[in-house]
Amino acid sequence: MTMDTGLPRIEETGLSGLAKLAGLGGGGFSGGPENNAAKHFNPGFIWLPAALIAGFAAWTLLSGSVSKTAESEPLRLATADMTEPTQPQPAQNEFTFDPATSEAIAPVERAPVDGLKISSQSWRRGGLGSRALITFTLRNGNDYAVKDIEVLCSFARRDGSHLTDRKRVIHDTVNLRSRRTFAHMHVGYVNINANQAKCSLVAASHI
Repeated sequence: MTMDTGLPRIEETGLSGLAKLAGLGGGGFSGGPENNAAKHFNPGFIWLPAALIAGFAAWTLLSGSVSKTAESEPLRLATADMTEPTQPQPAQNEFTFDPATSEAIAPVERAPVDGLKISSQSWRRGGLGSRALITFTLRNGNDYAVKDIEVLCSFARRDGSHLTDRKRVIHDTVNLRSRRTFAHMHVGYVNINANQAKCSLVAASHI
């Protein structure tokens, strides 16, 4: 009888002890450190790693975007430099301005004689030997015809010493972009000692 009544209490005690040990009993280990930590655990700590990861990803994307912008910026500047429009040059008949005085400066037009050139020339004596007859070919490089062409011929001795000058105005017309030969043109009387002559252009009129 004594042994029979003892076993149920041992079994009951053993089961309740196991239940307490496993936490299935009436609040076993409720006062332990694990349960206290669970009670005081803050759910915000779960989001902290996620927020750190998201911030690092955003910083990485932002750094990549800035570096790409910095790399592409010189290319845009070079393109802008290459496509920069050039300053228009003033036309020949337009006025320019002096930056020092802010006054209008009229365009400098080339004189008609500047477009003329003697391509070949020679001379000989005529009459009793005192008349100088000049033959030369005149080229007109202007975009317009010219007339009233003044020619200056200088005469010198055999040794090159100067003797005299003679002028002649040719009233004939020389067309634009053309040439014309004047043969045996009398330019005046010269010294009998004249041995050589050289003619040059002095002036001409625009037609």
